[in-house]
Amino acid sequence: MYPWLPFEWIAATRFLREGRMQSLLIIVGVGVGVSVIVFMSALLSGLQSNLVRRTLSSQAHVVILPPEEVARPQRDSTLGPILQKQAQRLRSIDQWQKLRGRLAEMPEIAAVSPIASGPAFAVRGNANKSVTLIGIEPDNYNRIIALDEKMVAGRLRLNAGETVIGIELAKDLGASVGDKLRINSSNGTTDTLTITGLFDLGNKGVNARNVYVGLRSAQTLLDLVGGVSSIDLGLRDMYAADAIALRIARETGLQADSWIKTNAQFFTALTSQKISSNVIRFFIGLSVAFGIASVLVVSVVQRSKEIGILRAMGATRGQMLRTFLIQGGIVGLLGSVLGSSLAWVFLALWRALALNPDGTPMFMITVEPELFAISAAGATLVGIFSALIPARRAASLDPVVAIRG
Repeated sequence: MYPWLPFEWIAATRFLREGRMQSLLIIVGVGVGVSVIVFMSALLSGLQSNLVRRTLSSQAHVVILPPEEVARPQRDSTLGPILQKQAQRLRSIDQWQKLRGRLAEMPEIAAVSPIASGPAFAVRGNANKSVTLIGIEPDNYNRIIALDEKMVAGRLRLNAGETVIGIELAKDLGASVGDKLRINSSNGTTDTLTITGLFDLGNKGVNARNVYVGLRSAQTLLDLVGGVSSIDLGLRDMYAADAIALRIARETGLQADSWIKTNAQFFTALTSQKISSNVIRFFIGLSVAFGIASVLVVSVVQRSKEIGILRAMGATRGQMLRTFLIQGGIVGLLGSVLGSSLAWVFLALWRALALNPDGTPMFMITVEPELFAISAAGATLVGIFSALIPARRAASLDPVVAIRG
């Protein structure tokens, strides 16, 4: 049919065409396996990205804090020396401007934002709520936590005498954009601020607790004039947070907490989910491999006389070996194309059906084109390796015995 094709390709395609139903069933089987792998990979990737995004919606990848004050020894006449844990005061990071410059030069760090934060009370009329006062530089802070994108009313403006608060705190205080809010810090300093915006960070506790002001305003209210209580870092690779935090702590002597350490149980759950999904994918791939191998073994048995005739006509062992390896590769490739198409349909149905009560998607699923390419290459390789045993069996057939049998 195609005289320009090598002998192995002509024989492989003819064998597949002669057993059309058998070939179709195994290609569909491979397609179903590939579709499950692609669909599950995209679904789990979207779910994990959504969980991580929600977890990091209100926290930095790494937070640098002053070192803890050490305990001081005390003596007791009856018990001997004892240690009393030192109470931790609100303190500034020593020489934080110099440290900020060093951190900004590190290639692993994408953004550096100094923070002045501490406890305070928000008062409006008869309502009084305990809050966390956070002083920020909006431009730098937005590169770590997109606060400007989380505004649901007003806008992120933090000039002197201005603040933005969460929607839960606004509800508790009966406040809205343009209202006045009095902030009483723990050291007795008081300031009256104008609410310029309301935010929703997707966390009810954060929305009820965080009050953002300009960095200078927070420094004044918290008696940290010229100082900062922490430095937030945004990393280019969020999963390198532990290693970078450890390096910073070792080089500076400061306390560096990564989001992985802060959310240890959550990260463990993510890791377990990833391992379990890889195990499932492995067994799906294994079942596909056994399916291809079993069909090709049957094909060798069914076509033993044809193989013997081909061998008697001059076909070499190597040619017969390559013929069945090509069959396995073709089955894997066609199955991957079918599976990728099915996975695309399944993902489209998921986007259309998996919706929140308000009609928005439960979470975003983005399918990288590389995923389809990897699936196609993987299925083709699985097909080739699965065909190895039946191919060797076909190549080892004695032509005389095969023709007689």
